[in-house]
Amino acid sequence: MGNLKQRWGITSNFQFVVIFIVFAITGSTSAYLSKPILAWIGITKQSVSPWFYYPLYIILIFPVYQILLVSIGFLFGQFKFFWRFEKKMLKSLGLGFLFKTEKPS
Repeated sequence: MGNLKQRWGITSNFQFVVIFIVFAITGSTSAYLSKPILAWIGITKQSVSPWFYYPLYIILIFPVYQILLVSIGFLFGQFKFFWRFEKKMLKSLGLGFLFKTEKPS
């Protein structure tokens, strides 16, 4: 636990617990919300093949998770941590172009 706290720059055990609670809430909520989003688009298990539905469902969870992670982190007072975490994760996936970086003069 100490190595993770140090790597993440966390100062207290309370902050550590809050961050894990945010991760848990975000994961569950993104999976829960993805089905109604697909239904809103008009894609249901009954209307398409399971071979199409489930991969699409899993793919949709990713952007929903990204948005919720920062939002729920904000609600729990950990926006700064989760914004840094989000940028680092997206950069490692090759999506770093989404974040403007200033070049030194």
